[in-house]
Amino acid sequence: MSGWRRRIAGTVLVIVLATLGAAAPAAPALATARPIGDCTTTSGVIVAVDFGHWGGPVLRSCGTTPTTGYDLLNQGGWQTSGTEHDGPGFVCRIGYAGYQGGTQYPTASEQSCVLTPPANAYWAFWYANPGQSGWNYSPTGAMAIQPEPGSVELWTFGGTNVSGTSGSAVPAVTPAALRAQNTRPAGTARRRAHTSTRRAAAPAQATSQAAAPPTPSSRTTAAASADPSAKAAIVNAPPSAASAAPVSHGSAAPAIIALVIVLVLAAAGITAVLRRPRRDQ
Repeated sequence: MSGWRRRIAGTVLVIVLATLGAAAPAAPALATARPIGDCTTTSGVIVAVDFGHWGGPVLRSCGTTPTTGYDLLNQGGWQTSGTEHDGPGFVCRIGYAGYQGGTQYPTASEQSCVLTPPANAYWAFWYANPGQSGWNYSPTGAMAIQPEPGSVELWTFGGTNVSGTSGSAVPAVTPAALRAQNTRPAGTARRRAHTSTRRAAAPAQATSQAAAPPTPSSRTTAAASADPSAKAAIVNAPPSAASAAPVSHGSAAPAIIALVIVLVLAAAGITAVLRRPRRDQ
């Protein structure tokens, strides 16, 4: 093969590899799920999803490695599906491994997730930074949001206006009802309290007092009752071993079509060059 043919072949190979790289969706960064008490006012991010549209609760979990809002919703048992038209960044379905067998909502019978969902039936993304009492609406999605440690995120289903000030997807629960209130991981606090109790009391009394701290369910009930506007119960999603489960990123059809177009154009270019008479002979 002559030098100019080798250069053409090399160029085509670079184009193909670049196209394949662009076509492959980036996998979300997975992080280990932790108990809800491991999130604090200055660490981790509370991630909550309101399944009230289907008669379910507001599930919340602790994301201990804040990256983007999208990554946080694809760790610790959470799973999302994008649309074929918009890709994985447009969250069309959300499910949790420990809720309803991992069913993602809306189901396929409700929404095909082929095209962009209608303006009155989509997952709206909200976030509140530390110290904020109200929600920020993100019209651009969760991939562009890098949450601050100690913040809280919420996904609601329905519809809103462009500014997120009205509509069925406007949150019925406040950030305060969801965010972490403890200043250090709850597990550490309980262990220290248990150690102090054992030193100060008899073994029998220590056993009784060690069982006294409130359970996650009772803390959840208190949080829900503190927010009279909440329409759904707030339930702490237990850590799930399904954090590395495969996540649907929508159809690969657009990327495949783009690859075919590139290959056709490259083949046409090579054919044209090969048929062109050599003037240096």
